[in-house]
Amino acid sequence: MTAPTFNGVFPHRWSAEILPARPLILPGRHFTYPALVEEVERGALEILVRHERDAQPFLATCALGFRDPAAPTGLWSTPDADTLCALSGGYAYLISALQPEHFTMLPLRPVLQVHSLVEQRLLLFFGHHTILAWGADGQAWHSDRLSWEGITLNRVDENQLHGFGWDLLSDKEVPFTLDLRTGNRIDAQSDASDAH
Repeated sequence: MTAPTFNGVFPHRWSAEILPARPLILPGRHFTYPALVEEVERGALEILVRHERDAQPFLATCALGFRDPAAPTGLWSTPDADTLCALSGGYAYLISALQPEHFTMLPLRPVLQVHSLVEQRLLLFFGHHTILAWGADGQAWHSDRLSWEGITLNRVDENQLHGFGWDLLSDKEVPFTLDLRTGNRIDAQSDASDAH
């Protein structure tokens, strides 16, 4: 597992500290994500979170997904200023800093990359096969399969994401373009015909 990272590019109304271990004296509020998991403490990400409107902090214990260095661990701000994103070994948790009992665990397991698109107000999660976009109101979209094993971001142009995915049949990286508003694939041929 790599060292935890912090990305706070989206404005947020909370502060958080990644703890090296669970504190010996727990704060009055302690939440475990997901609630029903065996041995959650083993390698879990421990975060002390404080919302600017709440004087009482809470401890978030996020179960570890994978010990693989390719699976990220850390904190990200999100397009919703009251929601934080915690990744623990590729398991992604979107947690309300105001109501920490409310959270979403993303279906991508593991998440391999996270990209903050401030202009588009999206937080993108890359898995092995698909991309999931999170906006201010929750999940914005989840793409169809883009790759058999691994996705590479090439660039973002306004409302289009350009990337590469590995194709099993041709055994090579093939380009794709997604509409960032919908997550739908944009056909390169229709783009070319629209330009004429």
